[in-house]
Amino acid sequence: MTVAATRARHALGRVLGALARSVAIFVPVFLVATFVTFALRSLSGLSPARIQLGEQATPEAIRRIEAQWGLDQPFLTQYWHWFTDVLHGQLGSSWVNGADISTLIGLGLGVSLSVAVLALIIGVLAGFALGTVAAVRRTTPLDRAVTGFVTVISVMPAFVVGIVLVTVFSVGLGLFPSAGYVPAEQGIGPWLAHVTLPALALSFDVIADVARQLRTSLIAAYSENYVTGAVVRGLGPRRIFFGHVLRNGLGPALATLGLKFPSLVGASVVTEWIFGLQGFGRFANDSAQAGDVPAVQGVLVVSIVLVVTFNLIVNLVLARVTPAAQRGV
Repeated sequence: MTVAATRARHALGRVLGALARSVAIFVPVFLVATFVTFALRSLSGLSPARIQLGEQATPEAIRRIEAQWGLDQPFLTQYWHWFTDVLHGQLGSSWVNGADISTLIGLGLGVSLSVAVLALIIGVLAGFALGTVAAVRRTTPLDRAVTGFVTVISVMPAFVVGIVLVTVFSVGLGLFPSAGYVPAEQGIGPWLAHVTLPALALSFDVIADVARQLRTSLIAAYSENYVTGAVVRGLGPRRIFFGHVLRNGLGPALATLGLKFPSLVGASVVTEWIFGLQGFGRFANDSAQAGDVPAVQGVLVVSIVLVVTFNLIVNLVLARVTPAAQRGV
């Protein structure tokens, strides 16, 4: 067997091992999280009868409505029926209007994912650039300038950034629309024009976290013995950076992204209000205010899946690109 084939088999083994470990963690986490999520209705004390009939509903009417929704069955029976439906992609019906929750979430999630993905791309590119420059030029005025800039944007709320962006680029310069959403199927240009400003408003936190984590980990990697050995062997700065420093310092910055993407999707409700977007965060907020428990449960289930899935992707990337993960550290 050739050296290349052996390396490929070892790389595949590392990725499959990381996948198996992630799945082994995902299954119990998903079971516990869905059980706690379903217990939300019992803990809340809410009922579809109260929403549909009002506070003056009679006990007989309440029992009739709850029987129609299957709420007169034992708790574990209700959970099993709901959980099996979730496994088939069915999140139930809304207490407010009877609409299919999977459809409603799908419509809002498409909007939020568009904004979140673009925000993540902007955050990763800008954060990696700033973190790398600060680490390579550490202790210089450029490093201090980057650190100061990152500190400033890290404390700027997304809704404040959104208002400033709308004022400058939409109202003042007229370069972008101030509100609304156009699906990508209707044209990449109009879609990009509508999601750029909200994505930029959400990206500041990602930029700050990625830049700080990358700067810290790269500076730590520069102090390792293998870098000193590479310098002694006469390797150039570019080769040392890409071959040793970057690969060993990439882990913490990548791990940061594991929680950033789901939070971008779920925590964008204020930004969606500013830019007039009917997204996932706004749907979750409206459902919670209306007391629509099945809709809130559906939002939580989708959020759990997003968190686990994206962390799974990050773990697979870490297992493939970072030397520490490849050694099983």
